[in-house]
Amino acid sequence: MNEINSNNLGFSALEIKPKTGNEHFIASGKSLDLQLADFWKWSVSDLVSNATRGILAEFLVASALSASNSVRNEWDAFDVLLPDGTKIEVKSASYLQSWAHTKLSKITFTIRQTYAWDSTTNKIASELRRQADIYIFCLLKHLDKESLDPMNLDQWQFYLLPSKILDEKLPKQK
Repeated sequence: MNEINSNNLGFSALEIKPKTGNEHFIASGKSLDLQLADFWKWSVSDLVSNATRGILAEFLVASALSASNSVRNEWDAFDVLLPDGTKIEVKSASYLQSWAHTKLSKITFTIRQTYAWDSTTNKIASELRRQADIYIFCLLKHLDKESLDPMNLDQWQFYLLPSKILDEKLPKQK
């Protein structure tokens, strides 16, 4: 058996191409009746859950800024890259949650500084800082659980703040 030297694998980052949802799972060289869209329905139909709502907010921002033509890179140091090179960090929050709760959620957004990790080089930056040029805070503001619909953009509010203002006013704020 060959041993793998995990210190020097030499594997470059994958080039991810957009999927349609019509792709079939395969077993023993044969297409199954199971499609990628089936997985998507199973895994991300709850658009209110914290993780999925955050990705949905990133998509809404990217779409509004004509930057949704590529595939989301989960591991980038920021969420959206505009064609002009502007880096955007998207944060989301909601008063209502998928689970049963007795009161509205407190709205908070994380703005902490980080060490950037580059997925193409597998290296961590040495400088602790805010990685984006702009923060966009996305609030799913709707307060009625029966009519809550994250796909209804009228139920959202969006707030933009340049990172330089955060750095000036709240340099160490998390």
